[in-house]
Amino acid sequence: MNESMDLRDRVALITGGNSGIGLGMAQGLAGAGASLVIVGRSAQKNADAAQALQAQGAQVLTIEADVTQEDECNALVSQTVSHFGRLDILVNNAGINIRKPPQDYTLDEWRAVLDTNLTSAFLCSKAAYPAMLAAGGGKIINTGSMTSIFGASFAMPYSASKGGIVQLSKALATAWAKDNIQVNAILPGWIDTALTRQARIDVPGLNERVLTRTAAGRWGTPEDFAGIAVFLASRASDFVTGAAIPVDGGYSSQA
Repeated sequence: MNESMDLRDRVALITGGNSGIGLGMAQGLAGAGASLVIVGRSAQKNADAAQALQAQGAQVLTIEADVTQEDECNALVSQTVSHFGRLDILVNNAGINIRKPPQDYTLDEWRAVLDTNLTSAFLCSKAAYPAMLAAGGGKIINTGSMTSIFGASFAMPYSASKGGIVQLSKALATAWAKDNIQVNAILPGWIDTALTRQARIDVPGLNERVLTRTAAGRWGTPEDFAGIAVFLASRASDFVTGAAIPVDGGYSSQA
């Protein structure tokens, strides 16, 4: 293993880490040797994810939590430090989407998406900051989206939340660089997950448009995020901060 990407002495907390892109990143971090805290609202999905990660040899703690609540975010970090002794890596990946025309959203739906996708990242980052200071630095990876760049007529609050993720990442990166904490965002393209399988049902013609626009000619998979997670979580990225990196098979490169 490249020494700069060795995570054997690192502890990572991943929200929304029990499935999809979050689990793909967790598997990458496990492969690099990190100990993991998997956070999700489903006890069964948490247990299934832990079993898969433990099969890779990882030490895993699972926690059921609602990351839209400040006290629960604070408790996540406290439990992590109590169990593993430190926190080095935070992956803010929890997210939801509600698809409908802009005029049909309710205020409660708007708030639910913004709170889950954006406010949770702020709350978890704020909670993690003292622990990262104590560890001598840290890495924060925030999951944005291609809708950080492009609009989506059927996903207004989701697009707004993911645009906010990019700006949150840049603001935290500039504020915390002096503390040796690097903060970056990844921008997934169209990835084959439960969330997007439903989108292919809800949005006619979506599958065909994605395949046409994506240079790689396929949908992405959660496993495609293992490498970028290891890079951004490791010493290899110590001079990379405030970046928003597409992981999209070339979707954003084509007109």
